[in-house]
Amino acid sequence: MIKKVDHIGIAVQSLEKALPFYTEVLKLPLIAIEEVASEKLRVAFLSAGETKIELLEPASPESTVAKFIEKRGEGIHHVALGVESIEERIREMKENGIRMISDEPKIGAGGAHVAFMHPKSTFGVLYELCEKKGK
Repeated sequence: MIKKVDHIGIAVQSLEKALPFYTEVLKLPLIAIEEVASEKLRVAFLSAGETKIELLEPASPESTVAKFIEKRGEGIHHVALGVESIEERIREMKENGIRMISDEPKIGAGGAHVAFMHPKSTFGVLYELCEKKGK
């Protein structure tokens, strides 16, 4: 069902301010930076072995990440679990009483198909199901 921890999403106020810690202090290679207009985010991907770090910068005060930072401050936002057949995984989660934020996968950063489990169903952790089609 779950292949691996695909990435850990970390909410930051500013990629410009946060990136030097990750690239210069931790020495993690920067893979790419992209804008996810549908989610009002700028995202930086860093390689940390088999798991990636995904820095999430709000591009708008209306983004969910901006609201997250306002409420909780910068820090771990979500844990993404790499899966196959995301629609089937969503169905299984719902059958097991897990509340989904969205019942259908959306296109997320890097073109992945993603769906989030509501943290009220997962002991306070925002989990993302993440399927990278063709990989």
